[in-house]
Amino acid sequence: MENPQSPTFGATIKKDTLTTMGTGDTIKTTDAPKPVGAYPHAKRLGNLLFLSGIGPRPAGGGPIPGVEFNDAGEVTSYDIEEQCHAVFANVRAVLESAGATWTDLVDITVYLTNIRNDFKTYNKVYAEYFSTDGPTRTTVEVSRLPTPIAIELKCIAEAKQK
Repeated sequence: MENPQSPTFGATIKKDTLTTMGTGDTIKTTDAPKPVGAYPHAKRLGNLLFLSGIGPRPAGGGPIPGVEFNDAGEVTSYDIEEQCHAVFANVRAVLESAGATWTDLVDITVYLTNIRNDFKTYNKVYAEYFSTDGPTRTTVEVSRLPTPIAIELKCIAEAKQK
């Protein structure tokens, strides 16, 4: 079994899929990192698109942007700015795989592992992607995330009509 703490966890997904189930359309894509559990990248229900939490891990596996590890595999440092850009790219990939765009985002929940040190930088990078009349946003600090990342986003977007 793959270790979700590994920087290369989830290196492959077989293909992009859109599956219709009783609770809406399920969206999975190879253009975003593989989920670390049994859940899809997103679900479309009515006119809303709900994205699962997504971090800055690369879609094809490999090193997590901006993270340095010691010989024991523990995080020694990370670059929150680099992780912010990577997480925004991953969110964009999931939106596009579902037929949505960046401007369709209506709400974002941000999870930071060190709000005291990272919030100012996160806000600066966020302003590069959104105006003050962009999506609503909530930012909270968590003690850790399922993989060695410093940021994760949970997003809701307006879904395009099929």
